[in-house]
Amino acid sequence: MEAASLQLPAELTHAQARACAQALSAQIAAATQTRVDVDASALVIFDSSALAVLLDCRRAALAAGKSLAVAGLPAGLQAMARLYGVQALLAPESAAPPS
Repeated sequence: MEAASLQLPAELTHAQARACAQALSAQIAAATQTRVDVDASALVIFDSSALAVLLDCRRAALAAGKSLAVAGLPAGLQAMARLYGVQALLAPESAAPPS
């Protein structure tokens, strides 16, 4: 199955979060594939806003009937997701489109 591929920027903090979330949501809505892959490996500078953007991507994918897979989360962002209890929401199998 082919997937739409999206890339997070190198810096994703509160200052960039709104614009990034809007751009990614638009790309998710426009994607013709049923799966969306988000590559977070470029992230170097981030705060909890990066998690908010990824959760917004998940909501956008589910609303569009698509699944979402996040890859390349930096260790610090993975730890933050565990701390906030949202790591399962970013797992590919939890973001399957509704039946």
